[in-house]
Amino acid sequence: MAANRRNRFKEDGNSLKRALILVLFSVCAVLTLTLLLKRAKVSASVHHSISPPSSSHPSTDVGHIFVDKSNLPKQNELSLSLEETNRRPPRNTHLFPSLSKDHIKIVLYVHNRPKYLKIVVDSLSQVEGISETLLIVSHDGYFPEMDRIIQEIKFCQVKQIFAPYSPHLYTNIFPGVSPGDCKEKENPSEKNCKGNTDQYGNHRSPKIVSLKHHWWWMMNTIWDGLSETRNFNGHILFIEEDHFILPNAYKNIQVLTELKPKKCPECYAANLAPSDVNSRGEGWDLLIAEKMGNIGYSFNRTVWRKIHAKAKEFCNFDDYNWDITMWATVYPSFKTPVFTLRGSRSSAIHFGKCGLHQGQKSNAVCVDEGELKFRIEESDKVCNVKKEWGVHFFRKQSGYQAGFKGWGGWGDERDRQLCFNFAKMYHRV
Repeated sequence: MAANRRNRFKEDGNSLKRALILVLFSVCAVLTLTLLLKRAKVSASVHHSISPPSSSHPSTDVGHIFVDKSNLPKQNELSLSLEETNRRPPRNTHLFPSLSKDHIKIVLYVHNRPKYLKIVVDSLSQVEGISETLLIVSHDGYFPEMDRIIQEIKFCQVKQIFAPYSPHLYTNIFPGVSPGDCKEKENPSEKNCKGNTDQYGNHRSPKIVSLKHHWWWMMNTIWDGLSETRNFNGHILFIEEDHFILPNAYKNIQVLTELKPKKCPECYAANLAPSDVNSRGEGWDLLIAEKMGNIGYSFNRTVWRKIHAKAKEFCNFDDYNWDITMWATVYPSFKTPVFTLRGSRSSAIHFGKCGLHQGQKSNAVCVDEGELKFRIEESDKVCNVKKEWGVHFFRKQSGYQAGFKGWGGWGDERDRQLCFNFAKMYHRV
């Protein structure tokens, strides 16, 4: 009897152990599943890919687009995740299933000025015809608030792309700040640091050079890299986060691009605003042909091919501004005047006082509420470019031209080489 009791106690003890093991296993499984779900939720909230492609491959073939990475910087996890995000299709296709046959795609390139971006997005929502086109937003790096503002757009198809080689994404390695990099006007031999100075003796500033890098990466990617645009031969309209777009802008740019080959065969582009950023236009009953401006400009693939062919000129010019580089070296290399066609009333307005290079240091913050100091007139709400108008040419204008040596900031050989490698990402130069 005692032996049977001992055996029964032993069996009960073994059963209890098995039950405890099963409970512990179940608790561990629940905790593991909860952790995985939390990680997936966080990953989705910043729109990163859970399984980015391996950085060990020097080239990739994405959607039949060959991307040569052999000479590009080694990517970190964030860069790879953003690159994966760039391959996603446009959003809001359930609301706007098709694009108009004669649509002009719009590219909005942004940095990190959320107050400005909110104003621009609101202005775009009021543009007549915006629902019939695709809006592509190109980000210089990743900033959550900028991403959130674009995620809330519901008035058209929208696609986001993020510059995966933006200096803002890298710490302790080029194209960010690398250990041992010279700063400001440091002497490499005295400080035992590395880097090439610009023509004024200054070393590179990653936050400054990102302006030119982003624009050039964006142009190469839009025209030759994205499945949505690489076979598109029409005009693409480019705007920035401090360009207020008036309600008639889209209809006006459609008319201007239609008239350009007839009224101004020598014009390379069509603009929404005068090249003088302080002007709202002449108010004449005429079309205007003048030098190409940097506010609301549009051109086609033929013009892009001419620009792309001047990659060496663009990448070697010592100025961190993409637009000054174009005016001072690229356009003059075409050997003929680079005119753009526009109306005599502006359809896009530059606003704000904080430049992209301002507010980068804690002791030099640029504060601007982005208040608009202009009124939208009734004439800004309807197409005010007439097909029967003649063309007035401004053949001699002030501003940056051939011979200007640049403001500097672009002297480091690494930046110049990265710029040129962007031109080779999708094809050989």
